[in-house]
Formats: sequence, C-alpha cells, structure tokens
Amino acid sequence: MPEAAPAPAVPATIGDSEFDRDTHVTRRAPGVYDIDLSAGWTIINAVNGGYLLAVLGRALGDALPHPDPFTLSAHYLTASRPGPAVVRTETVRAGRGLSTGQASLFQYDDEGDEVERIRVLASYGDLDTLPDDVRTSAKPPAMPPAEHCFGPEDGPAPVEGSSAITDRLKLKLDPATLGWALGQPSGRGEMRAWFGLADGRDADPLSLLLAVDALPPTAFELGLKGWVPTVELTAHVRCRPAPGPLRVSVTTRNLAGGFLEEDAEVWDSADRLVAQSRQLARVRLG
Repeated sequence: MPEAAPAPAVPATIGDSEFDRDTHVTRRAPGVYDIDLSAGWTIINAVNGGYLLAVLGRALGDALPHPDPFTLSAHYLTASRPGPAVVRTETVRAGRGLSTGQASLFQYDDEGDEVERIRVLASYGDLDTLPDDVRTSAKPPAMPPAEHCFGPEDGPAPVEGSSAITDRLKLKLDPATLGWALGQPSGRGEMRAWFGLADGRDADPLSLLLAVDALPPTAFELGLKGWVPTVELTAHVRCRPAPGPLRVSVTTRNLAGGFLEEDAEVWDSADRLVAQSRQLARVRLG
C-alpha cells in the first residue's frame, strides 16, 4: 500500500496514563501514523493483542469522522515486537451514523523487509447518541469481591505465561478459575477477573479493547500450557463504561484441531455489559 506524501507530524493529546502514552500515535501524513510499541505490554516476547487492538483503534479514531469504536475485527498475521511501527488507515465509508475504516500495522523484520503484523476492519460511531433502552438476558458474572480474589502479586512467583503486561494491569482473578496456578486445572475453560489499569485510569471505549484480551488464557484451566496466539478477534463496544473497576469473564466451550474460541464479556461498575468479544486462538497440544 503506497504511503501518502510526507506532512508535518501532528501530535495528539496524550493523557497522564501509561496506557494513553503507550497507545499514542503521531500522524505523519493523512492516514499514516507512527508509534513506538512499548515493551511494557508484552507477554513472553510478543506484544499483547489487546494492546495492539487499542493502538489501531486510536489511529482509526483519529482518521474516521466518528469518535468511538463500535466493532473491530482483527486478524493477527505475525507476532509484533516492541519498537517502531507504522499504522496505515483507510476510510472505507463515512456515513451519517457509522463510519467504516481499515487499518494495518507494519514493522521491519531482521532483513529490513516490511511485514504486516495485524489488519483491522472497524466501524465507528458516537456512543453518546445511542438510546438508553436495554433488553437483555445477560447477567454479570458471579464473582467474589475483589479483596477475595488474587493477582500476580499474591503468588510466590510470577504467574506462568505472563510478563511485563502484569505490571501495567490491576488484575484480581476469581479463585474458582485459578486451579491451573495450583497444578489442578478445573477443565472448565473459564477465566474471570476484576480488571483495571495499574495507574488507576478509568476505563473508556479504547481501553475496553485491551480488557477483552488481557486475562490469562482459558487454555490454562483446560490443562494446557504455553503461548496461545490469537488468530482472529472481533470486539464489540456496547456503551461507555462507568467509572470504577470492570469485571471480565472469558469462556471456552470447544477446543478442536488445535484451535479454541474465547468468548469475553466485560461488565462495568453499574452492572452494564459494556463490551463483548470472540476470538479464535491456536494452542499447542504436544
């Protein structure tokens, strides 16, 4: 995809939060953004998929005429690594209520060749214009209070499979989904946690894109170990979250052929379902 002619860099407003700083993109030209992917959001050696989705989501929010992500479908093509990257966006359609765009993130490999890491197709709108009518059978996950749940800091050693990202997050895992950490996985394919950013920043639509892919993999509770790379992830943002901690519930019902699905729900402090996602991920069975 050819780049537009160079233009003066346009700085966006950067918040005080580490998340805002680390997802900040600089507009180099119309539809072209530069970013330095932070090593603070890695799992083992790869950059977390939810963080990457938020990076592309921020670029699309600048490129499209509507401010808020409604739905994003991402295909993860190759593993991203910390360091320089470029995001290229394209407006597919600009409608009255929704705008649709696509974005890709690129890095250079060791031979100096450009490699596409992730490609996203997304629709954006204005969450503040949505009607208040809610008709749902969905219910918030039944979880103990946060003070009765456990995070990485409560164990004698770092949580297996985690890395720098655990320092960026405030995670408190439901004890009922922690059997894997004790060598006794339940086999139920469930993971639940209280979720927040470690620096206390309240959730917004962009950070919900991180929340849907920030918990330990459900594969751990199925008795599997190791990296569980995302192949495709679709996220829906349903409304602007209320201030306060989020509750995230992730379930897997089917593992076959070395692939599993993870269905995530994110609930805010007002008991509203604020985001949903489904992803297909690959697991190592041997």
